[in-house]
Amino acid sequence: MWPGTSDGHAWGMTHSAYDTPAPSFLEPVADVPCSGTDGDLWFASHPAAVERAKSLCRTCPLQQSCFEEAAVRREPWGVWGGELFENGSVVTFKRPRGRPRKDATPLAS
Repeated sequence: MWPGTSDGHAWGMTHSAYDTPAPSFLEPVADVPCSGTDGDLWFASHPAAVERAKSLCRTCPLQQSCFEEAAVRREPWGVWGGELFENGSVVTFKRPRGRPRKDATPLAS
């Protein structure tokens, strides 16, 4: 029995995190680019691969909800909803691995 209720049910609660999900929630969605593909593309370290993943997300019908849920979860890395997340924040581009060149020209201020 739920505390504070007379009928043993929580007010407005229709399911819990421990319930078995409906089979329809477990089926892969056919029209989203990330369904059934290699997950490495969405978590790539190469900037060109990250841009490819972001471009695939732009055609996805679930793009907005994917992005919003990733932002709420503060995803540590990867492409979610067409945006790149690093350390729970959206970043505009992926920096290549390694350190900058020593002879790189400084940015004008």
